[in-house]
Amino acid sequence: MTKFNKIKRNHLDFYTQNSDWKERIVEGDYEIIKYQNDTIIRIWYNEQNQNFKPHWHTALEVIIPVENYYEVIASSTTYHILPGEILIIPSGETHQLIAPETGKRFIFLFDISNISRLKGFSCIQSMLNSCLYMTKQTYPQIYEDIYQLLLQIRNEYFGNNEIRELAIYSHLINLFVIFGRNRVSNTDIFPNVRIYKQKEYMQKFNNVLDYIDSHYMEDLTLDDIASYSGFSKYHFTRLFKQYTEFTFYDYLSYKRIKTAENLLAKPDLSITEIALQSGFTSITTFNRIFKHQKNCTPSEYRALYSKVHYTN
Repeated sequence: MTKFNKIKRNHLDFYTQNSDWKERIVEGDYEIIKYQNDTIIRIWYNEQNQNFKPHWHTALEVIIPVENYYEVIASSTTYHILPGEILIIPSGETHQLIAPETGKRFIFLFDISNISRLKGFSCIQSMLNSCLYMTKQTYPQIYEDIYQLLLQIRNEYFGNNEIRELAIYSHLINLFVIFGRNRVSNTDIFPNVRIYKQKEYMQKFNNVLDYIDSHYMEDLTLDDIASYSGFSKYHFTRLFKQYTEFTFYDYLSYKRIKTAENLLAKPDLSITEIALQSGFTSITTFNRIFKHQKNCTPSEYRALYSKVHYTN
């Protein structure tokens, strides 16, 4: 039995009474998240048996069942999450929620836009390109550490102390650090590279990602970045895909769109200004790629984002 399951009945009642659960608001295929008390965090202790059609939101979502299973369908994959197992749903990922007749689970929602801009975050960006299903079997080296951090985040949130948001984000950053270090120690990323070269390659590609993160507004080409890395274009293309699970140009577009998402929250910037500041030289290209990645236009995204108020 997991630690989330070992909660006494009076503690479960406490979470029920203090989780301020309100029905999730999904308009069309977009969920409007009501963060709490001017924060960018929301945690629910949820026991509703309501299902939700395919939708997406700008928050990172973490689901941990406490009693009975919970199902999530994303990218044609069905995740049957059992008590104590963890599912991390990245921002922008369209997903469907299916609840059993009875059951309980904790649902965490985080706005990680500021954290994602920190240097070093790019090394785990590809891990958050799709849902991350964590069990003791799938992530034996780090599962317990991640689980403990989520426990601490939950306790801080329901503890309602004055610095809880700061404490929660310190735990959240630590969580991403654990993911990053685990990934760096993974020798399966470059399966055809000798062990003693693995660390060198990791460092080179971390430097490449840092360079892209600092220069994405410029006219970057595959030839330029391959030369910067010290690999031939052929080897760079193959190794970059192994390391990031993106092609170079797909990653560049992904980075630029993520930047545009943050800029669209600023009402004083026009769509054209945002396109240029994100590295696009053509508004037509910007609109096309944004629509492809986010399933809505930049203007529609801005209108949806503006509905999110950091209030109860």
